[in-house]
Amino acid sequence: MVTNGSKSGVSLAAPHELNVWRFVESRASELESLHSVVSDRLDNNFRSQRNKRRRTTGHDNRVAKKKFKRRRIEVGKIGGTDDSVSKGEKKISRRARRNIELKKNLPNGFSTSGDGTKRLRTHVWHAKRFTMKKIWGFYVPLGLHGRGRGSRALLKKLKQGVLVHDASYYGSVQLEGPEDTLMSVLSSVLVPSPSASPEETSRDILAGVVFGTAMLHHAGKPSLPPIAPVTYLWQRVPTNVEGHHNDVCDGEKNNDGGPITRQLWVWIHAAAFQEAYDALDSACQGQTGTSYSARCVSREGQLAKLELMGSKVFQLLQKTLIPASSNSANSLLLKKCSGDENANPSESVKSSVFENGNQISSSAVVSLVVKDPRALSNEEGQIKEETASLPKHETECVFEFSELWDASKSVKPPMEVSVLCMEKHNRHNEFIRLGRKSSGPQNASIDGEYSRVCPVLLLKHEDSEESVTRCSVILPLSWVKTFWITFMSNGAHAIGLREKQWVASEMGLPYFPSDFPDGNAYSRFMAMESDETNHKANLLPSSKRPPQVPIPPPWDCVHLTLEQRSSKTGKSNSQTDDEKIDTEKERIFEGTIARTSCMLSEFLRNISGENLLLFPKIPGQKNCLYKFMRDKEFLEPDNTVMSEVKRAETLCYVRVLLRACKEGAFEQGAVVCAPHAADVMSLTASSESDDQRLQIPQASQKSYFKQLPSGKWELEIPDDEEATDKSYRWPVGFITTGFVRGSKKATSVAFCEASLLSSLRREQWKALPLKRRKKEIYVLVRNMRSTAYRLALATIVLEQHEEDAAFI
Repeated sequence: MVTNGSKSGVSLAAPHELNVWRFVESRASELESLHSVVSDRLDNNFRSQRNKRRRTTGHDNRVAKKKFKRRRIEVGKIGGTDDSVSKGEKKISRRARRNIELKKNLPNGFSTSGDGTKRLRTHVWHAKRFTMKKIWGFYVPLGLHGRGRGSRALLKKLKQGVLVHDASYYGSVQLEGPEDTLMSVLSSVLVPSPSASPEETSRDILAGVVFGTAMLHHAGKPSLPPIAPVTYLWQRVPTNVEGHHNDVCDGEKNNDGGPITRQLWVWIHAAAFQEAYDALDSACQGQTGTSYSARCVSREGQLAKLELMGSKVFQLLQKTLIPASSNSANSLLLKKCSGDENANPSESVKSSVFENGNQISSSAVVSLVVKDPRALSNEEGQIKEETASLPKHETECVFEFSELWDASKSVKPPMEVSVLCMEKHNRHNEFIRLGRKSSGPQNASIDGEYSRVCPVLLLKHEDSEESVTRCSVILPLSWVKTFWITFMSNGAHAIGLREKQWVASEMGLPYFPSDFPDGNAYSRFMAMESDETNHKANLLPSSKRPPQVPIPPPWDCVHLTLEQRSSKTGKSNSQTDDEKIDTEKERIFEGTIARTSCMLSEFLRNISGENLLLFPKIPGQKNCLYKFMRDKEFLEPDNTVMSEVKRAETLCYVRVLLRACKEGAFEQGAVVCAPHAADVMSLTASSESDDQRLQIPQASQKSYFKQLPSGKWELEIPDDEEATDKSYRWPVGFITTGFVRGSKKATSVAFCEASLLSSLRREQWKALPLKRRKKEIYVLVRNMRSTAYRLALATIVLEQHEEDAAFI
C-alpha cells in the first residue's frame, strides 16, 4: 500500500471501485441547493437561448429528424401494397425509397436500379468518391474524379501500403458431381487442362489446398474464340488429426452406394459470365459416357470477392481477419510457415497465419472462420467473444464451410449496426456503473437471425514482385460492406477499374478484357469504347476534334506484313483469304494467342518452324537462347540450319512486354512495326540527332489506316515504293495496355505475331555485332496520333515463364 509520510494510514492509490450512487446520496443536499439556485436564475427554463444554440439541436431527434421519422413511418405503412396510393395519400419520394433500399443488407442478391442495372454492396461508398460507370450490367467504380491522373501516387501506395478493389461483379459457377466427371468437364473446356499439371500440383488442386488458373473455351468447338480467363478451386477435403488430407478417390462410395459428390467453383469476370455459364452447362450436359452426371449452379449474388494488392497486405489481414477457432485444415500450412513442426495448431492459427504470410506458397487457399471485424477494438478484454456455436474439435472445422458451399442455403448476415452500437453503449454504461448487468443476450431472436462470425477463403496469388503481394478474399455477399469499411478504417486505399489496370501494367500481368483480344468480351468492350470516343468527339467543334483513329486496332492487317515478308503469296491467295474472312463470323481479332509454351511449340511444329529463333520455356528442356545468341557460325549465309517455314492457316500471337530504349510513352492502341536493320543501327547510336529520327510524313499519318464505308479499318499501302522503303514500316502487332506514367519500369503490353518476331530476331542478330546482341527484339512503336517511330525492346513472356495464364 502506498501511504503518505505525514498522514500514516491514508492511501494515495486510486480506489478499486467507484460507486456513483453512494457518492450522490452523501451529497444530495448540496446538489439540491445548487439546483435551486440555478433554477431561480433561469426562471425554471433550462432550454438554451436560440441565438446561442448554433448547431446544438443536431442531437435532438424531435426537431432535426422529425421529417425523416415521418417518412420512415409512412414507408413502413406501405408494406408492399398500393392501398395508400389508391386512397390518395402522398407517395413516398424517390430519395426516401432509394435511401431505404440502399441501406438494406439482404442475404442474397444485388439491389437494382430502374433499368435493371445491379449495384454493388459498396455502391453508396464508391458513388461519393469515384466516377461510376455502367458496364457489364453493374454500376462499377471507374476511378477517382478527374482526368484520370494520379498514377504516380497510386504506384507509391502499391509499394508502401495496400490497395483494395471490390470485385463483387465477378460471378461464380459451382459444379457438383463425381470427381472423374468433373475432371472430364474441366479437361474439355480449360486450357491448360488440369490433368496436364504435374502430379503433385494436381493432387493439391483436387484436395482444395491450391487453386488453378486457365483459359475457358467452348467444349468441342475449336473454331470458336476463347471465352475468358478463370480461377477454379475445389472444396477442401476433410483432414485427419495429424493435419494430412484424406484421399478422396472415385472408387469410394457414399451412404447411397454412389460415388462421393465433389464441388468446385469457377470464378468468371462479369464481361463473359453468361457465355461462360452456358459453356460450362453445355459441357456438363455433354457427359453422356458416365452414369452419374455433373450439375452446374450459378452462385451469382451469393458470393463476393475482394482483391488486395500491396506490400502490407498481411499486416492489414492480421488486424482485420481474426480467426474464431482453430482449423486443422490449415495446420500443416501454418507449421510450414512458422518453421516449427511441433507447434500447436490452435496457437499457430492466431499467431502465425498472417505474421508469416509471405512464406505461404503461391496459389494457396486458406480457409478461416473469422470474427466480425466491427467487434474488434483496443478493449479486447471488455468484449465477450461468441465462440459457443463454433466447433471444438479440429476435424469438425472443415465442415463449418459447408454452408458456404451449399447453394440452397445462405450464410447468416452480420449484426445490424444499430444493435452493435446499443451493445457497445450498454457495455460502456455497465463499466462506469450506470447500467444494469445483462444476464444474457438482449434479444435471442436477433442472435438467431444474424451471426457474429463469417467463413472466408483467402487466395494468395503468384507474386510477380518480391515487394508486392496479391490476395483475394472470398466471402458471403452480405458481409462485403462489413469488411470493406474495416479495411478502409485500417489504412487501405480503394481503387477502381482504371487504377486496377495501372497495377496490372506495373506488375506485368494481362488485364481482362483489354489484354485478351481473341475473346468476344474484348470485341464488346472495344465497341463500347469506340462509341464513347465518337460521342465525345461529336460534342466538340469540327475544328477541335482530334484525328479519328481505329478502335479497336485493325488486327487483320498483320496478314499483309507476313505476305510482304514471305513474298510468296500472290493476288489469288489474298483473295482466297478475303473470301475466308467474309464467310466466317465477323470478328475483330483473327488468329490465336499462345498462352502456354506447349501451345507455342505445337504451332512451331505445325508450320515446320522448329528452327525459328523462338525459345519457349518448357519444363525438363534446356533453353538454348543464349547458346544461339553467342554462336558466330549458325547465321552464316552458307549455313542451312535456318530452314524455310510454311505459312500457317491462322496467325499465332504471343504477349510481349515493351520497354522504350531511350524515350517514348506508348499509348493503348499504338502500332508495333518491324524495323529495318539500318533503323536499329542508327537509332541505337550514341550520337543520334533529330535528323536521324524516323518518322512518317504528316500527310501519311491520317492515311496510314483507312476507314471503309462499312466502318472497318484497313492498312493503306503507299504507291511510291521509294517512300515506302524510306518511312513506311509494316505492322507486326498492337499495344493493348499502354505505358503508366510514374512507373519506374515503363513497360507496355502488346501482342505480336510469333513468326514475324523470329524473323526480326534473325535479321538483328545477323546485322549486329556479337557483343550487341540481345535476347530482346528491337521493334518500332508509333502512337496512332503521332508521326514519330520510337525504338523499343520486346520481351516474349513465354520465354521467361512456362505459362501465361495469370491475370488481373
